[in-house]
Amino acid sequence: MSGLVVITRDLMDRSRIQAEVPDAVMVRSVDAPELIDAEVILLDLASRIDPAMVAAIGPRVVAYGAHVDTEALDGAITAGCIDALPRSKVFRRVAELLD
Repeated sequence: MSGLVVITRDLMDRSRIQAEVPDAVMVRSVDAPELIDAEVILLDLASRIDPAMVAAIGPRVVAYGAHVDTEALDGAITAGCIDALPRSKVFRRVAELLD
């Protein structure tokens, strides 16, 4: 089982997350087989992947995006994510997501 699986295309996000959670698995699409066994999926809303598609996979999904894009953050919750956080909060709390 992969603890944290992150869907992002942003290389800076990848390095910041792996600095806090070295075992985090990084993927770029919802087709990645690692998503099935994830404990938590962290979804970068900038990746333009529908949060409902990710939430349908099954594990807990936490979305993150720009703090000014409240529409996208609220939409992620409506789509089934357990939380939607601004980028800055995710990078401060990424290790806590597995608790």
